[in-house]
Amino acid sequence: MHSPLGWTGLSQWSYLAAAFAAMLLTVWMAERRRRGRESSRAMIAALALTTGWALVTSSLGPEAAVTQIFEVARNLGWLAMVHSLFARDNRHTSVVQVRPVLAVLAMVELLQLVLVLLAIRFAAIDAATVMIFQLSVMFRLLLTTGALVLVHNLYVGALSGQRDAVRWTALALALMWGYDLNFYTIAYLGHTVPLEMVALRGLIQIGAMLLVAVGAMRSGLALRFSPSRSVAFQSLSLLVIGGYLIIMVAAAQSVAWLGGDVSQLAQLGFAFATTVVILALVPSGRLRGWLNVMLAKHFFQHRYDYRAEWQRFTRTIGRAGPHAQPLHARVVQALADITDSACGVMLIPGEGGDLVLAARWQWPTIEVPAEAMPAATAQFFEARGFIVDLDEVRGGTDHQGEAALMPRWLVEEHGAWAIVPLLHFDRLVGLVVLGRPLLARKLDWEDFDLLRVVGQQLASYIAEHNGQSALLEASRFDEFNRRIAFVMHDIKNLASQLALLARNAERHADNPAFRKDMLVTLTNAADKLNALLARLSRYGAGGVQRVEPVDASDVIAVLAARYAKAGGECPVHVMQGQPCWILASRETLEQVLAHLVQNAIDASEAGMAVFLQTRIDGLSGVIEISDTGCGMSADFVRNRLFKPFVSTKAGGFGIGAFEARELVRAMNGRLEVESREGLGSRFAVRLPLVVSTAIETTPGSAPDDKKVA
Repeated sequence: MHSPLGWTGLSQWSYLAAAFAAMLLTVWMAERRRRGRESSRAMIAALALTTGWALVTSSLGPEAAVTQIFEVARNLGWLAMVHSLFARDNRHTSVVQVRPVLAVLAMVELLQLVLVLLAIRFAAIDAATVMIFQLSVMFRLLLTTGALVLVHNLYVGALSGQRDAVRWTALALALMWGYDLNFYTIAYLGHTVPLEMVALRGLIQIGAMLLVAVGAMRSGLALRFSPSRSVAFQSLSLLVIGGYLIIMVAAAQSVAWLGGDVSQLAQLGFAFATTVVILALVPSGRLRGWLNVMLAKHFFQHRYDYRAEWQRFTRTIGRAGPHAQPLHARVVQALADITDSACGVMLIPGEGGDLVLAARWQWPTIEVPAEAMPAATAQFFEARGFIVDLDEVRGGTDHQGEAALMPRWLVEEHGAWAIVPLLHFDRLVGLVVLGRPLLARKLDWEDFDLLRVVGQQLASYIAEHNGQSALLEASRFDEFNRRIAFVMHDIKNLASQLALLARNAERHADNPAFRKDMLVTLTNAADKLNALLARLSRYGAGGVQRVEPVDASDVIAVLAARYAKAGGECPVHVMQGQPCWILASRETLEQVLAHLVQNAIDASEAGMAVFLQTRIDGLSGVIEISDTGCGMSADFVRNRLFKPFVSTKAGGFGIGAFEARELVRAMNGRLEVESREGLGSRFAVRLPLVVSTAIETTPGSAPDDKKVA
């Protein structure tokens, strides 16, 4: 520990150095002004008064009456400097609170002169001296607090063009008055002037003079102090730690004053409580989110660090490798990272214009129906490109008619926070539903602008991905068709030869038995080959035989009986339904259902049943095939189930599900899929009812009735 004499010597030298620095700066700025360069008179006056105060403090000490008078003059000089900075961009005409506050602070500082006279008059009375000292320190605390508030408003409220000009001066004033605030706080609590802080106060003055010099030399043109958000976050964390240390010291001092066993008990309790608080808050994502939001609101002009956001966005979308998520999941993650959302899902346009689930990101619990949003909602987002704040919808706010279009399942899911459309050349390619972040907040204009731009960029990536997939599929189909053409050519030759052989065999009338057997054999072979050719032809043309009224309940009963006769590992049961007459090709329908039932059996364990059922839904008949097998993910259903040449079965060609869907489409129907991993799958073949044809052809019906049906 240094002796009082050591601190006194350091104090003298530090104030002398501060006086020398202030004097050099005063002379330099006065010379600049004489040469016609920009230099503030208020700044020169404040520096001159600071020079005098530092010299007097170095000579007489901080408690001398003359020193107190010079400190009053120094503070008034810097207050005048603050006023000149406010008037620099004519803000004194609009910010009417500045001049009254400056006047009040000046009056508070002038009261120090009265206290100096009272201290001289009642120097012999100890109680009066202590009271005058406390009043003097209290007035200085009021001055420094008010001055720091003014400095903050000076910098934050400055115009963008003037902010660089006041940056370094504001930083110097904040350093000087910030140290004085701590200096007088300790003096007030300790009822005396701390010699150690007196010595350090001179060094702080030197630092303030250096900052003023940097600001004068740079003039806000070349040197820019613009900390990154990560640095600001770390700085705020250091301030929080510093505040915590101050609280710890104060608490330790307080419990020390208690003494005895009470002091030890209080220390143990305080240590335990603070440990619990630290363990609870330090790993908290909510606390980190709160700090980030507070920094963005109060320390930065914009909420987002766009450079860092763009780098993270690029890394997320460009991630590749065997363990990388599918593109649709990465799209959700890229948007969720921007708003700190914990989860999200993506919807894409389906076959009929409605929106269906395409991907989930960290949101396995949300229940999304097969038709997530109707076509009308998709058309709204495509036409408006509107980003929906779901909290506003729940609160009754309706900006552009979006409230009536929001599906019930989404409004009731309180974890859903915002809906971002992905538009590419005014065409909706997807819709991202963002989950609520850990720290709930209201979306503002900057969120909407950034999400809209990022959504357009993501839409271009998705459109490019879809185009590449379509080209790859077309090339594979071309290869497939070329191979099939060779097969069909060979089979046609074989069929012609067999048919010719059958006709020649008719000439052997001498052996009736041989002729009869030959004709039966060859005719059967020719029929089989022709049937094979017909089925192979449908791969390329996508056509079916003539549609006719078919009882769907009879079709599934025959199919179930066939599997029951075969005695497979998984029983096929027909659930109680109702007669369902639909328009279809019976042979084609049996082929589609057989494939779907076989897939259900393959996905189920031995002994697990597959269920068939028919029902009527409006003007459509529906045949459902349900199982309780392993199920499929949304990504598999979207990207792999109906993709040709992609198969999970060993030796499979990967065209069965695709063919089933195309055959149903050829019969003017639709194949729907709902599946959940670990729970099972449900396929629904939806075909028009026979009665719907009669309604459509009724005389006097509206021209658009067929479209409505």
